[in-house]
Amino acid sequence: MRILLVSSSEAETVYLHKAFRESAHSVHAADNLRYALYLAAHEEFDAIVISTVGVNLMAALFDALPELAQLPRAPAVIVALASGTSQDRARVLRAGADACFVQPYSFLEMQERMLALHRASLARSAQPSVDALSLRLDPLTRDLVEDGKRVLMTKREYLLIECLLRQANAPVARDQLIRYAWPDKEDVDPSSVNLVVSRLRRKLETHGFRARVETISRYGYQLASR
Repeated sequence: MRILLVSSSEAETVYLHKAFRESAHSVHAADNLRYALYLAAHEEFDAIVISTVGVNLMAALFDALPELAQLPRAPAVIVALASGTSQDRARVLRAGADACFVQPYSFLEMQERMLALHRASLARSAQPSVDALSLRLDPLTRDLVEDGKRVLMTKREYLLIECLLRQANAPVARDQLIRYAWPDKEDVDPSSVNLVVSRLRRKLETHGFRARVETISRYGYQLASR
């Protein structure tokens, strides 16, 4: 999943960024809600996690939540309050959040709620391009699945195939793949992308998958079926 992480706490940003990355998510961080709104309006995210919201930020949060809830691609919006009552959580949910936690919270529970919201979103959209390929990613095992066949992905392979799946049967620019699969790197050698694609192709062929990764000359790659 592609996650936009919003937090004014450097320690919380470091912790969640590391935890989400280790769970094979692509994470982009923003340190304020105004910048997060700009990013969410111009880029596609599966979830927006707003963490460590204190009393001094509640007004800004309630201003931002309706706008986030109305984004055309409808990412899941998850809020973690620094402190609060059940009434505070209810207000956050009414304002447009899909889930609300209060510290101390369980990262595992947050991630499972985020994945459940993502599954529900995919079911509602019934993405025809993905269904046509009979491919899906299992976030719990980090497997790529096709018609009952499974193959384990590395973290980079998982993120790269997830990016390709979002635009199955359509070309995806190499720069877009780099931003998605290497969000923690500022300068990525194109040969790194070629290496991951080569490994993916070998795995797909070895395990008898019908899907294949095609090269689009001078542009990038495309996920297609045989």
